[in-house]
Amino acid sequence: MSFLELKDIHKSYYVNKEPFPVLKGISLKFERGEFVSILGESGGGKSTLMNIIGGLDRNYEGDVLLDGKSMHAANDRELDNYRRQTIGFVFQSFNLISHLTLLDNVMVSLEMTNLSHNEQVKRATGLLEQVGLSEHIHKYPNQISGGQKQRVAIARALASDPDVIIADEPTGALDSQNTQEILELMDGIAESGKLVICVTHSEAVAEHGTRIVHMEDGKINEDRELKPAFPVEGKQLSTQTKHLSFRSTLKMSLKHMQYNTKRNLLIIFGGSIGIFSVILMLALGNGVKAYMNDQITSQINPTTIQVAKKTNQESLKAVEMTKADRARIDKVSGVTNVVPGSYVANGVQVAYQGKTQKIFQFQTWNKTEKVRDIKLGHKPGTNEILITKTTAKKLSKDYKSLVGKTLNFSMTTVDDNNQPVGLQRNLKVSGIINSGTDAVSYGTLQNMYTEKHVTLRPNFAAVSTKDVQTTKSVQNKIKALKTNGKTAFTITGVGAILDSLNTYISLAFYVLAGIAAISLLVSAIMIIVVLYISVSERTKEIGVLRALGVRRSDIRNLFVSEAFFIGLFSAILGVILAWLVELLINHFASGAIHFAIIQMTGGYVIFGLLISVIISLLAALAPSHQAAKLDPIESLAVE
Repeated sequence: MSFLELKDIHKSYYVNKEPFPVLKGISLKFERGEFVSILGESGGGKSTLMNIIGGLDRNYEGDVLLDGKSMHAANDRELDNYRRQTIGFVFQSFNLISHLTLLDNVMVSLEMTNLSHNEQVKRATGLLEQVGLSEHIHKYPNQISGGQKQRVAIARALASDPDVIIADEPTGALDSQNTQEILELMDGIAESGKLVICVTHSEAVAEHGTRIVHMEDGKINEDRELKPAFPVEGKQLSTQTKHLSFRSTLKMSLKHMQYNTKRNLLIIFGGSIGIFSVILMLALGNGVKAYMNDQITSQINPTTIQVAKKTNQESLKAVEMTKADRARIDKVSGVTNVVPGSYVANGVQVAYQGKTQKIFQFQTWNKTEKVRDIKLGHKPGTNEILITKTTAKKLSKDYKSLVGKTLNFSMTTVDDNNQPVGLQRNLKVSGIINSGTDAVSYGTLQNMYTEKHVTLRPNFAAVSTKDVQTTKSVQNKIKALKTNGKTAFTITGVGAILDSLNTYISLAFYVLAGIAAISLLVSAIMIIVVLYISVSERTKEIGVLRALGVRRSDIRNLFVSEAFFIGLFSAILGVILAWLVELLINHFASGAIHFAIIQMTGGYVIFGLLISVIISLLAALAPSHQAAKLDPIESLAVE
């Protein structure tokens, strides 16, 4: 059984659906240690035959047998493995990858072996030394001569220690001296126990091997042995191979990006603008919300909220916060204290020395008010009233003198029969508060109700929490409480206003961030265009990689990896720009309002990184798919 056998190979191309035969029944047998020259004029089918032997072309009739195993019946995975494990290509036009150094070009094949990285580097360096390029290993292909490029191509073909070396016009672009040196190298390869198949139209080159197969018009018209094949007994002929790892595709993508540094920096900068805009808008919204909260909570106690019954009815019994209601709220995690309170929206007035002033917002004193906001006097005790600065000014020009004076307080309520009842009492002014509401203690109001035999039904509860951080979660937990499947309570007072205000501010800045995100769409389009250009520029490289045994999925990963890095670096740059702008604006804002108006969080940074990478990966889907579908033979033919 021959090592490699061709059985009745027929191949036709189609022009306007008409068959154009190229190979017309080729049958050949090859053994290791042979240096076989396929000789013939251009257009005779030599290169087509080599593509079939090399596993690049499977659209033919007949069969290729490797150690008796059919290659025609092989699937894509098996053909990739066949090219990776068994075949090494040496091309007439060298087909080196321009953005990789000579060492890295040889390393591409070694990345698909089971050798360790150090072993790969050692082998690649050794092969380049073997072909006389030890002083040039870190140069790029455009920095060396044609003869040196062909030597690199030979070193790359030998890297994975394949059984078969296929050389397509390996000396066609070389002068006589370089031609002789390349032929001697290939002679040595055959002597090492490998099968060397060289396609040429040069009789002189063909005479250098051990055997000449002459092709004419798609047929074999001569098969002549020049000298015996080199002995191969006892020789280790192959190295175990594997598919290209994702880590290797990442490295190749980074090297390609580094090779086109200027263009990629512009792309990354363009992509960073969108991420910068979105993060800045979110951080600005966060800062504005924090500033508004700071201004409001500086006037109210942020650890106490007012809770009322959620009901459509307006009767006193319907809105009453009963002991059971307060006990239910008291059980909520994070709540430290619950006290009853009463709020009156109208029917309240105070009189002092013939001046009467209506009070439109009146409630019993509770911890939602801050004691430190009482600029004169103290909080109200029994039979005392705390009045606002606004009320005090309307009662007396010398409003500060009202502290300690007695006012006549009156209000109207209703009894259980819904009949109006007037309440009246002389109360001493305990103090004046800058902002908030006029207030008396709950006990004072309750005594006034009792005097008239009316029951005071509290219409809210002042709920205190452990700390500021707990307040928001307590609000949400209370709002989640249900009675008969319906929401039982609602947040009232400034806490509710603050909650709504935060919602509106967040919504506004989410809209602004959404507008800013339009630039992300532009970035995605830009990445798609760039990757399509990259696919076009790297078509020959794709063909070379496929010839080396790189899978379609690895080609796809190559471009997806490049998009990943574009997205990642764009996000990092966008975050850095947003951070710098944050520092700059907050520096000036601190001097004006003593507050950091832009507040970028770790969550915004992570969001920016994720959204940038996701958009880039989505943008890579179509170009990477196109790259993976490219035919390796057509790709290698691209100039």
